[in-house]
Amino acid sequence: MNRDNLITEIKARKSFLCVGLDTDIDRIPKHLLDTEDPVFEFNKAIIDATKNYCVAYKPNIAFYECLGPKGWESLKKTLDYIPDNKFTIADAKRGDIGNTSRYYAKTFFEYLDFDAVTIAPYMGEDSITPFLEFKDKWVIVLALTSNKGALDFQFMTDMAGEKLYERVLKITAKWGTPKNLMYVVGATRAESIGTVRKNVPDHFFLVPGVGAQGGSLADVANYGWNDNCGLLVNASRSILYASDGGDFAEKAQEKAQEIQQGMAEILVDKGFI
Repeated sequence: MNRDNLITEIKARKSFLCVGLDTDIDRIPKHLLDTEDPVFEFNKAIIDATKNYCVAYKPNIAFYECLGPKGWESLKKTLDYIPDNKFTIADAKRGDIGNTSRYYAKTFFEYLDFDAVTIAPYMGEDSITPFLEFKDKWVIVLALTSNKGALDFQFMTDMAGEKLYERVLKITAKWGTPKNLMYVVGATRAESIGTVRKNVPDHFFLVPGVGAQGGSLADVANYGWNDNCGLLVNASRSILYASDGGDFAEKAQEKAQEIQQGMAEILVDKGFI
């Protein structure tokens, strides 16, 4: 999916919601465990319940890898089930030397046919550029994350007062363009989102941390907005596990609709729709 397609879908759905498919086999409703593929059956129900309210889906690859070959099968079936007009993100956080990155890129962009993959930038340019060689595919670089451990490295400051995450932004922005490069920017660090936006004014942000982690949608829009919206806000647990009973899909739909309605108000206020 290219940038224009993504923007069109945001306008059509009046939403910039990304549903994170962090499907934990230990948390899905117990009645699904009797089915042939519990993970896929859960994902299928979630997708059916939320597809009218979101523009993207983001499976977290760890939740599938840990199940071995069966997990990869569930992931492939899930990806094939997601409607074609939805932006798909492999939350894989890969990042290795060039030749290895090339094969990771083939895995996620050719075999699985995701639109985007998350990448850790620590190993530098040759760990990222192989992913940028694929037409209409995206790299989403970890820039400023919402976890507690982000403070260990990302806010380290050099002699000139530049933080490490700022340097990551400035350097990686030279390798791609706003048409194939996004950034992960955590919602729980709202004011810093403004700093990120100043460094990369035209790029999309994938923003985790709204919902179960307590990030504010209003703050994200206030600090991270650009002329093309420029935001994909992810919600995972707050939607997936809104209920652990037989009504899990209904409750997931209600939560997704609630978030979408808040996003629609923002899009109207910003004059985007």
